[in-house]
Parts: sequence; C-alpha cells; structure tokens
Amino acid sequence: MPALYRKYRPQDFDEVVGQEAIVRTLRNAISSGQVRQAYLFAGPRGTGKTSLARILAKGLNCAQGPTPTPDKVCHACLAIANGTSLDVVEMDAASQRGIDDIREIRERVVLQPAEGRYKVYILDEAHQLTDAAWNALLKLIEEPPPHLVFVFCTTDLSKVLPTVRSRCQTFAFQRPRLPELVRVLRRVADGEGIDAPDQALALIARGARGAYRDAVSTLDQLASATENRVTVQSVLQLLGAVEEEALFRLCDLVVDRDTAGALTFIEELSEQGQDLGRLVLDLLEHLRHLMLVQHMGEVPDSLPVTEETRERLRAQANQLGAAAVIRLVDLLAVAVEDMRQGGDPRLPLELALVKVTRPGSDLSRESLAYRLEQLEQQRHVPTTHAPAADEGAPSPPPSAEPRSEPPSLELAQLQEAWQRTIVPAVEERSIPAASVLREAHPAGLEHDKVTIEFPASAAFHRQLAEEPKNATLLADALYEVTGRRLGVAFAEGEARDSAAEDDEPPGEEHILELVKETFDARERED
Repeated sequence: MPALYRKYRPQDFDEVVGQEAIVRTLRNAISSGQVRQAYLFAGPRGTGKTSLARILAKGLNCAQGPTPTPDKVCHACLAIANGTSLDVVEMDAASQRGIDDIREIRERVVLQPAEGRYKVYILDEAHQLTDAAWNALLKLIEEPPPHLVFVFCTTDLSKVLPTVRSRCQTFAFQRPRLPELVRVLRRVADGEGIDAPDQALALIARGARGAYRDAVSTLDQLASATENRVTVQSVLQLLGAVEEEALFRLCDLVVDRDTAGALTFIEELSEQGQDLGRLVLDLLEHLRHLMLVQHMGEVPDSLPVTEETRERLRAQANQLGAAAVIRLVDLLAVAVEDMRQGGDPRLPLELALVKVTRPGSDLSRESLAYRLEQLEQQRHVPTTHAPAADEGAPSPPPSAEPRSEPPSLELAQLQEAWQRTIVPAVEERSIPAASVLREAHPAGLEHDKVTIEFPASAAFHRQLAEEPKNATLLADALYEVTGRRLGVAFAEGEARDSAAEDDEPPGEEHILELVKETFDARERED
C-alpha cells in the first residue's frame, strides 16, 4: 500500500491548503494564457512544492486544457499523477546535479512533447545544482522552446544563483497554520476510518512544525501502532512531546514562586519517562508564545494553538511577568547549549527554575537586573485613593513613597561571587584596581559593612585598595552586584588556598607597569 502522504497528495488546485496566493496566481496564468517559462517554488520541506508543480503540469497538459481545473481522469492527468508521463520529467538535483545531467536535458528539450502540449521539467532540491550546471541552464531558461516549462523546487532559496532567480517567477511557500493542518489530518483520518480526537490531531500538527508530509506520516504511523484508534497519550508517547497542561502547570509554579513544587514536578515527569530535553525545547516554545502575547497585547494568529489554548495563554501572560519570561528563556539557553554538547539537560533545567523562583540565591548581574525590575514593578503598582474631602477641610500630608527592602545578603554569597562577578565588575571600571583586588577576599559582613582581607604578602595591594578612588570603585561594584549599599573596610589576614597557590602575587613593579600600560602614564621624578 502507498504511504498516506502519497495517497492523499492534492490532485488539483482546489485540494491545495494554505497556499491561496500561489494557487490564485497559477490559476490566472493558465486561464489567461500567460504561463511563464520558469517557476521557482521555495519554502520549507513538506509544504507542497512538488505537488503543486505536478498540478501545474496537469493544468497545462489535461485533455480539457490548458485549464485551471484539470479533470484528473484523462490519460495525461493519470500519467502525471502516477509519475509515468513522458512529458513531465522529475529530477532529483541532489543526485543529478552535474553539468552532464544538464547537457542531457538540453539535448532532449528540443524534442516535441510526446502526448501533451508542454514538456515540464520539475527539479527538486534545485539549490544543490552546481554553479556550472546552473550556468549551463541559464540560456535555456531565458530563451526556451515554446513547449518547455521549468519548475525548480528548493528549501534554501539563498543558495540559488541570483542570475537564475531573476529569470524565474518565484513563489514563497508558507508553513500552514495549525487549523489548516488539522483540517488536512481530519480529511485523511475520515478517509481511512481512523478514530482520532481533535486534540490528538492538534498535537500531531504541532509536532509536524508546519510540514504536511510529516504530519500525515505521523498519523500513518500512529494508525498502524494503535489499530486506527489514535489517542492523545499515544501521540505523546510517539513524539516524546510534552502535554500543554504540563507546560502551563510549570509556568504556574513559577508564578507562585514554588521552587519545591517545580522541582517535584520535574521529578514526576522524569519518572514518567518524559524526555527532559524535549521538555526544555517545548517550554522555550511556550515561553515564546507568552512573550509574544505580552508585547503584542494579543495572541498572534500565526501561533499553532487551539482557541482554548489562546484563552489560557492570555491569562497566564497577565500572571507571569515579562521580566520573568525573559529571565527564564536566558537560563534555559544554558540547558540547550549543554544538550548540543551531549550533556544532560536536567541540572541546567532545575537550576533555571531555582534561580527564577528564588532570585535571591543568584548574585549574577542578570539576576540583579531581574530583581530590580521586579522591585520597580512593585513600586509602581497603582494604589486606591480615598474620596476627596470637603473643600474646607485641610488635606492630609502626602504619605512617603513606600521603599522596597533591599535583597538579603550573606557572607557566603559574597565569597562565592567575588572572583566570578564582583572583581569583573570592578575591572569594567578600572583594570589596575581589579588586579589589586584579586589578591583579596571577603572575610566578614556585619551591619552592611564588608571586611576585605589581604594576605600579609600583599600589603602593597592593600594600600592601593584603601585609596578613596579604588574603595569607591569597589563599593559601586558591590552595589551593582548585590543591590545593597555596603561599607568597605580593609584588613590583613591569612592567605587563602587557590588552584594557583604556588604563584606569587604580582609585586609593586607589576602593578606600576599595569597602570602605565592602561593609562599611558609616566613616573614623575621629584
């Protein structure tokens, strides 16, 4: 038996779904006798480029034509549909891409059509033709015999030579919308007697990413596996996809700042056999939908979601702040990068959820920006005002604007962030000052005052750090990273162990040379 995607391939212009503008143009061209010598069909795989090329060939060679409505029953239409027509030649440019293959075409095109009115050459994956092959075709494309029509199909329009594109009418095929793809799947399911609810078909369509062929092939596989009884659960198992309900629930836990609940839910999904790598990708897609709703004010029609999901997206986009969405997308990008290198996405996923639900546990500058934005949103929440008093009554004094509490801070957090975040923040302001502070470490934190210790061997570095200019640079960097205004004190302490404990700290001459190099300075001779 033929595969379902071949059995249900559109046979005339009326059966083509999602490419209305292209269909209308080709219909008009046939009706008005303005068929061009070369067409370039470009678009994602599985969107109907080759099928539409065959329909165009039917319209040109049908016994009733040329006609925009081929009858599909004449000898020419049946031969084209079965791939046995002598006048319609399909070539795979991925394997027939050389100049010798093009020379063979040039030798054959001079012959008149054997059965119909036109000889139609359909070249699939045309972007894989060599430059020499394209150049050999140029003259033939520009001045072909009157009975010759070329249709080039490609998934990568940028690789087609500009000289070729200028000689063709180019049509950009679009990915179908979710309802259009579901409509195609419903037609196939009804035609084959497959019992499949609309929700299952919507999941198949979402997993196909806008490719008709992929969607119908998946339905074909599911029908075989389930004896024509396709369920939502069977679709999820085959695709490894994440149910929409799980994505909404995970984002609801982020809204509630429920760290424990989010981690427990990840554990449940893992025990159910869910692919956490697919979970990361589907969650990123869900967050993209929320971001679009938040910044566009509505759910775009292009999103592949059902009407019920649209309402839930609107509601959740109002609950989950835009800053939280962007922050979580940035954090999940780490998990995606780990997956590309063959790593396990579970830990980066869990870290992302912890950081976005407990921002105080993260001292990175990105986290600080997110926390400050959260505080700003809290400050600008509109408050209800009491009704105006009588004109004669004195108005109460304006209340002071509520001040947000600065984020909590512990010494261990400072010590962990010192070399990773704080010193680099100083380095952006002054490279010599950062070089000095790399020899130190936070040793105490009490009453918003941090004590910075230098080893006894780095007394010169401590003297430089105590200079008012350098102390101010450090205080500003601490505020940037922690969100708190901290006083700074310097002290002498014991040296800390490090990976490079045998290395001697840079001496006075090194610091002076660094200052000279950075500021183009010279020593003064008194």
